[in-house]
Amino acid sequence: MNQQQIKQLETELWASADNLRANSKLTAAEYKDPVLGLILLRYAQNRYEQAKVAIEAAMPETPRGKLKPTKEHFLAAGAMLVPEQSQYDYLANLPESIGICEALNTAMRLIEEEYTDLAGILPKNYQEMDEGLLRELVRVFNKDAVKNLTGDVFGRIYEYFLMKFSMSGAGAQEGGEFFTPPSLVQLIVNLIQPDHGIIHDPACGSGGMFVQTGHFIEEHSQSRISVNEAIKCYGTELKSNNAKLAKMNLAIHGIEGKVIESNSFYTDPHNLVGQCDFVMANPPFNVNKVDKDKDYVKTDPRLFKEVGIPKADNGNYLWIQYFYHYLNATGRAGFVMASSATDAGNTEKAIRQKLIATGAVDCIVSVGNNFFYTRSLPCHVWFLDRGKREQNRDKILMIDARNTFRKVTTTINDYSPGQLLTFTAIMNAYRGDLQAMNTAAKQLQAQAIEQAINLAEAVNTLRQQCADSIANNTALDFGAAQAELAQRLSIADYDDYAVCLDLVKSFENPVPTLSGLLESYKTQLDAAKKALDKKDSAGKKRLDEQGKLLRELNGALNTYQSQYGKSQVGEPLQDYKQALKDWHYLLEKFTDGQYVDVEGLCKIVSLAEVEENDYSLTPGRYVGYSIQVDEDFDYQKRLSEIRAELTDLNQESNGLMLLIQRAEL
Repeated sequence: MNQQQIKQLETELWASADNLRANSKLTAAEYKDPVLGLILLRYAQNRYEQAKVAIEAAMPETPRGKLKPTKEHFLAAGAMLVPEQSQYDYLANLPESIGICEALNTAMRLIEEEYTDLAGILPKNYQEMDEGLLRELVRVFNKDAVKNLTGDVFGRIYEYFLMKFSMSGAGAQEGGEFFTPPSLVQLIVNLIQPDHGIIHDPACGSGGMFVQTGHFIEEHSQSRISVNEAIKCYGTELKSNNAKLAKMNLAIHGIEGKVIESNSFYTDPHNLVGQCDFVMANPPFNVNKVDKDKDYVKTDPRLFKEVGIPKADNGNYLWIQYFYHYLNATGRAGFVMASSATDAGNTEKAIRQKLIATGAVDCIVSVGNNFFYTRSLPCHVWFLDRGKREQNRDKILMIDARNTFRKVTTTINDYSPGQLLTFTAIMNAYRGDLQAMNTAAKQLQAQAIEQAINLAEAVNTLRQQCADSIANNTALDFGAAQAELAQRLSIADYDDYAVCLDLVKSFENPVPTLSGLLESYKTQLDAAKKALDKKDSAGKKRLDEQGKLLRELNGALNTYQSQYGKSQVGEPLQDYKQALKDWHYLLEKFTDGQYVDVEGLCKIVSLAEVEENDYSLTPGRYVGYSIQVDEDFDYQKRLSEIRAELTDLNQESNGLMLLIQRAEL
């Protein structure tokens, strides 16, 4: 299954599941855990079925026949020996007379009894859901397209559902607290490159940092070493439900890890100070009411002596110090932090100055608004490296990415794969890789070619469907025109990249010839009506029927193009445009294939320069400002909306003034 097919399946499964919720009384938060539990159950069944074939074939013969596989055989194959009453097929085929809610609770309990690592983390509150809704939901994940999925695809689906639940605000009092947007996780992983050793996230939420690390190792490992051989994952999470999400996430991705439910401000349950190869986190910003008088805080080895406890009533600079002190002598850290932290004053400034003096601050990236699903505030991503190469000990890479993003919706932004590649190339060049820019240019070119091919396939599919529709439409007598149209819509070969470059202009309207032909036919009909003998009632009736059919077909075409055509071709078209844009951007900014400071984007600054700027770590202070115009944004429309909003506010203000004046009288 290719990436496009996986994306389509994710969308279809979510649409089905979300539609069921929309027609129930459940909130997204109430719905989240039971749905994710079903995905895990379906995954367990698939892994069991896939492993069963190979295991049974390998079992030795005995005088009494082949030995039966045991739980240990399945564990060795990375699968669970799923109890019969926990198997998805059993639950999907359960008679209506047997309650599905209690059956699912039993299924979850049986798995936890067999596998103690999962004890207490699977949802067992299915009795709170409607029986009919639950049976339909079980069917959603029992489609043929889902039954044959492998583990890595199930991991993608689990992550996709986590993202969609986060976007809906499920359990996110503090703004998606259990889920970090994928592009920010990818940015962190790409820049610190966690490929070995101990990985720690002391605010792990649903475990996304660990999962993306696993993907990174699978994609970049030069040997056949497995993820669990390469890394050991340790997570700490304050909230019980989030810790369960993380354990389920690791289980569904086949990643071994230890997640402990605890408060990182007052405990260090894994005792990892000075031992971590990599630290990644998206901690809660600006946490108030941390009790700094606790004995543990006062003597915490994760803080700088003398200046380590900030007076400010938030936990930002406690987190920053934790991340630094967890690292071993060559360790790297990447973490999301509130924008205010890069310029914070007083005791926080003293801590920042101490941190800068260590030489471990490696890079700061400014991130714009709308990257988090339930809040719009900007943030910064900090990168520390205690094993910097000597040439960089007194330098910091500043990247201002506030004007670099891809619009997902009107309220959500992310980074495209090409933009992430560009950031990675900048970091690698800063670290001394002289071929980083040339390598990235080749990768971006390959991405553009891949997207061009995807677009060509989508357009050709749409063309064929249109051609088949016309060829099979016998209600209208097109004659030679119908045959001509079918020929015009014949499939072309777009595997040549030079041809693909023209696709954007050619396929903004996938079937332009059809509209033109229908218009021509309408003109012929009108002319025939005018020439018709007024007494020829039968002829007039025949032409009226033809006109009615024509209008129906034209209406169907308009609907097809505006809805189906957009969904089928629109996304590949936008992906292709973005890939071209990213490729040309890198070539334009780094013309000689080498790193240079780019105004408005990136600059390598010295620690002396940072000191001159009052120890500020805000990239915008150093990289300068470059005006960026979003060509796809309708500024005129937005200006009209602002004016309308201003008019409404003025009217509301005038109304309030009248009320105040009357009250005074």
